[in-house]
Amino acid sequence: MKTIKSFFILLIVAALVVGSYLYFHDTTGPQIQLLPNSGSINKNTELVVTINDEKSPLAHLKVTIMQKGKQLDVADVDYAEGLRSASTNVDLSNLLLNDGAIAINISCSDSSIYNFGKGNTSEATFNLLLDNRPPVIAVLSNAHNLNFGGAGLVVYSIAEPVKQSGVQIGEHFFPGHQQPSGDYLCLFAFPFDSDKDAIPRVVANDEAGNKGVGGFYYHLNQRKFKVDQINIDDSFLNSKMPQFQTQFPEVQSPLEVFLKVNRELRPQNRAWLRDVASKTDDMFTWSKSFLRQPNAATRATFGDIRNYVYAGKKIDQQTHLGIDLASTARAQVPASNSGRVVFADFMGIYGQCIILDHGLGLQTLYAHLSTMDVKVGDQVDRGQIIGRTGATGLAGGDHLHFGIIIAGVPVNPIEWWDRNWVKNNITSKLSINSEQ
Repeated sequence: MKTIKSFFILLIVAALVVGSYLYFHDTTGPQIQLLPNSGSINKNTELVVTINDEKSPLAHLKVTIMQKGKQLDVADVDYAEGLRSASTNVDLSNLLLNDGAIAINISCSDSSIYNFGKGNTSEATFNLLLDNRPPVIAVLSNAHNLNFGGAGLVVYSIAEPVKQSGVQIGEHFFPGHQQPSGDYLCLFAFPFDSDKDAIPRVVANDEAGNKGVGGFYYHLNQRKFKVDQINIDDSFLNSKMPQFQTQFPEVQSPLEVFLKVNRELRPQNRAWLRDVASKTDDMFTWSKSFLRQPNAATRATFGDIRNYVYAGKKIDQQTHLGIDLASTARAQVPASNSGRVVFADFMGIYGQCIILDHGLGLQTLYAHLSTMDVKVGDQVDRGQIIGRTGATGLAGGDHLHFGIIIAGVPVNPIEWWDRNWVKNNITSKLSINSEQ
């Protein structure tokens, strides 16, 4: 009899333990997330509510938006049995809300047996700012005389803080840089490969995702680029292509390697310039005119269309995006202007290459060098010797390939060697910003 009684006591205790475990196993409500959960949004911002419960299935979700005493129920969802995580999108586009503060209240319950079968409920409130007005842009500079493949500078102000602003031309974007005055300077290019009918615009995106657009007066001078024929022979291929062979192991002949370099590596290297462009200062770091390589003859100019010919047959066509300067072998290379070294290494078609940053996305490129006398991070002065010319990379002979880059886009260096052009189109506009 005692044994039976003890067995039943143990059974009751076990049932109480199991029951208590099941009842108190889940005493917390589902986890609630909202993206975005702070800052500014607009009516087209997609709000995503995500809920998750690791211990019990979800039961119910309710989302309410409150603004100045007005309450809008925007989601009321009962979940299928067994679901432990779910996401719900909240569409604001058709709601009658005014610009200003809004509160988003989210309540979610699970199907736990806790609270006598009522489950657990979590609640969270997120405060955001609704803003549907695009930024207002005021262009402060007047004359913008542009050359096809050249550069320009626009000065503008924006009536509110923004996440990003700059000049958009087709697919090219040139970031603006806010100055101590609060105004913005944007150095931009009319890219050599742009449609001649492309229209540059100042654009700005605020935190809420609104986009403002501002136009400005400009005059575009068309330019016809020279066409050159470059003869490629086996001597050139056998001397220059081995350095690129490891990058294209799938091809064997030097001619095939050359075509891979021209058609695949060249675009990759030019795209890489956009990454280097991000390492720029928000203000110009130079004040004097830009120097040209002294005592050097021009061997090729910016925008030259090069037809490559092998064994009497045209095999490729590319555009030359710099100026080739040659004098004596291993000639000294001076810095065209004061700036900071942001790259000094071997880079594909450019060979040993140095890039100096001069602020606002303006950078100078020195390619095919035989030696480099500076390293990344060095500050260099105008005229300081930074290396010596050579024939590294895709170069047929000893020379300097000099390039000027704006936000990763090559532009015609001739402009920057012209003091009058620099004064009329660049430095004269800096006073507009300083007077504000």
